[in-house]
Amino acid sequence: MAKVRGAGATIRRLLKGLLIGLLIVGLVGPVVVVGVYRFVPPPLTWLMVQRVFEGRGFDRRWVPLERISPTLTRAVIAAEDARFCEHHGFDFEAMRKAFAANQRGGKVRGGSTISQQTAKNVFLWPHRDYVRKGLEAWFTVLIEAMWGKPRIMEVYLNSIEWGPGVYGAEAAARKNFGVPAAQLKPAQAARLAAILPKPLSWKAGRPGPYVKRRSGAINANARVVRREGLSACVLRSSVS
Repeated sequence: MAKVRGAGATIRRLLKGLLIGLLIVGLVGPVVVVGVYRFVPPPLTWLMVQRVFEGRGFDRRWVPLERISPTLTRAVIAAEDARFCEHHGFDFEAMRKAFAANQRGGKVRGGSTISQQTAKNVFLWPHRDYVRKGLEAWFTVLIEAMWGKPRIMEVYLNSIEWGPGVYGAEAAARKNFGVPAAQLKPAQAARLAAILPKPLSWKAGRPGPYVKRRSGAINANARVVRREGLSACVLRSSVS
């Protein structure tokens, strides 16, 4: 019996040690990776790898935020997260409105911020589940604390999907308009922002009627973003 109790105690100690080790890795590992990506461009994402295996190709050209037209920054803020400069990663008011709208039925709305989208796109897999949502929240807290808004926007604009095999602002600008991201005009930037919800279906270069209407609204809202300084945490001047 003593041997059995001793063996049981040893197993419990091993399991406890394993659990502690997993917790340490789960907490410290993300901190290290986020710290590295504060200075190093994130390489491939889960979605990029998935799309390559789907045969969609790969075109991504990392450029610093200073080489992306401010018109695009304002357009994506207008389209995706108007309170980007005000919140700390989570827009609880947008979540509340999205939940209320979804409860009423009809088209499902999301309440994810640009920070949450960046955390998901860079560190996690694309399919929605509770584990991913929990990790997304943790990574969102980390990038808000360790990166700051300009770096979050820079990584976001260089990592999001903008068409089959097209990732980041530079590749998207050249693919759709034949210009570098630094030379995007307001209307072009609005079109790129307009297709973010469905980049595999909607076209920025040859937009359909809905994308044209949506990009027109985004362009108008982007002017509000500029006028009211809603991009001031990213751009040095709200009028730049």
